[in-house]
Amino acid sequence: MDFTSVDHVELYVGDAMLSAYFFCHALGFRMVAHAAPESGLEGRRSIVLKQGSSRLVVTSALGATGPVAEYVREHGDGVKDVAFATPDAAGAFAEAVRRGAKPVMEPVTYEGAGGRVVKATIAGPGDLVHSFIQRDGATSGFLPDVYLPLETPPMGEELFTALDHVALCLERGTLMDAASFYRDVLGFEQTHEENVRTEYSGMNSRVMQTAGGRICFPMQEPYTGTRRGQLEDFLVAHGGSGVQHLAFLAPDIAHAVDALRRSGMKILDAPPGYYESLESRLGDLGGFGREALQERNILMDRDAWGHLLQVFTRTQHARRTLFFEVIQRQAARGFGGANIQALYEAKERETLRATR
Repeated sequence: MDFTSVDHVELYVGDAMLSAYFFCHALGFRMVAHAAPESGLEGRRSIVLKQGSSRLVVTSALGATGPVAEYVREHGDGVKDVAFATPDAAGAFAEAVRRGAKPVMEPVTYEGAGGRVVKATIAGPGDLVHSFIQRDGATSGFLPDVYLPLETPPMGEELFTALDHVALCLERGTLMDAASFYRDVLGFEQTHEENVRTEYSGMNSRVMQTAGGRICFPMQEPYTGTRRGQLEDFLVAHGGSGVQHLAFLAPDIAHAVDALRRSGMKILDAPPGYYESLESRLGDLGGFGREALQERNILMDRDAWGHLLQVFTRTQHARRTLFFEVIQRQAARGFGGANIQALYEAKERETLRATR
């Protein structure tokens, strides 16, 4: 099981063009390829978006039936596939199935003027799937002979260099089974554990990563409290387990936050009093001023290697499910353990505000 990176993340959405416009206008992506029935993609339309090394695919159905339409009816717009790059897609697929994975698509080869790509797919938690993508040589196309190049001018500046991690929200009681799946079937390692409790609810979480941390899944399940928490609200709105947020790596988080706000994105407020103890908790702030952080609701933590800075957007989705994280790492390797409680409380306040 040799996975080198996340090859792409595919979202099933109600309207691919509207979703592509959102990602380009609000988050700095650009459209680089597309596919539809006229190019050989039956029953759906897909647009490939790129920024830095991260690649997103937004796909919508062209009819009322079929897997894309059924997914959107069940979950709303959401992440369907987190695909892994590998030098041997067929071998990884066979080994994963041998270890107990449920096969979704046997290896298929796409070959044309744009190169050669092998793709195979297995089932993950909930309705999430994982495709294995093998790209031989300098493949210029997303899937040769299916996806066509798309030249569009950028709608905004690039803000991110890479996808940092993909966070999963899981049904209560399934966290350990999911962790075992990524460990025993896909060869990931558990690197972090956090358990959060608030006045009303809480969560248990694990972080599963490939060796070297090139692919990372923070995963959380709700803890039973006195009130339904924000994870349970996600699970109800989404219709089960799924991807709760995508985290993008930024070289300058303050600049990224300013650009996101100008494009209309809302940032989650930091918990009351969060910045009052920042210097006493962290000491050196890595060259950042407390006022600049507070003005932008940027959270900060540090580990043995360096500083970590994070902000979280408010969800833009009708069901209030998927949202985004912007993260800057000053050599830090962790996930802001001291900020996980802050994020949970911020999301809980947002949920309470939305229900009033």
